[in-house]
Amino acid sequence: MSIRPILTAPDPRLKAASEKISRVDDELKKLIDDMLETMYAEDGIGLAAIQIGVPRRLLVMDLAQKDGRREPQAFINPRILWASDETIVVQEGCLSVPDIWEEVERPARIAAEFLDRDGTLKTVEADGLLSTCLQHEMDHLDGVLFIDHLSKLKRSIALRKVQKAKRLEQAS
Repeated sequence: MSIRPILTAPDPRLKAASEKISRVDDELKKLIDDMLETMYAEDGIGLAAIQIGVPRRLLVMDLAQKDGRREPQAFINPRILWASDETIVVQEGCLSVPDIWEEVERPARIAAEFLDRDGTLKTVEADGLLSTCLQHEMDHLDGVLFIDHLSKLKRSIALRKVQKAKRLEQAS
């Protein structure tokens, strides 16, 4: 396993749509392991493959990580089957938009279908953090960042903050 560099906004690769995965094999499982190690190293709870420059429909999550436990999950070719009309507003952040937290409105509940790490078709009904995180990470697969859900002004401010932090980091 290895830690991979995470792309940060406004890297144009983050705007690419990811390709469907045709088979679950050892190479894909290694990618899953690398993504999990990268996510844990950055103290994240979710990561899409495109965030490490791999445009494939894959994401990993571990919501238990927030409580000091490890319950890693892989979602291969995830898709939303339905979303509730009821919405919630949650403060979101992203490893690809570091140190920016903004409120985003999303459906409160979803049902999603995906293949797990072993290639088994699964369905999950989600609410709360699981619902929000799945929607956030699935957005990445279509080239959408959480800041794309913000007003043009807030998005512009967020991108300027990220670029300023990059410049300061490179200067030191």
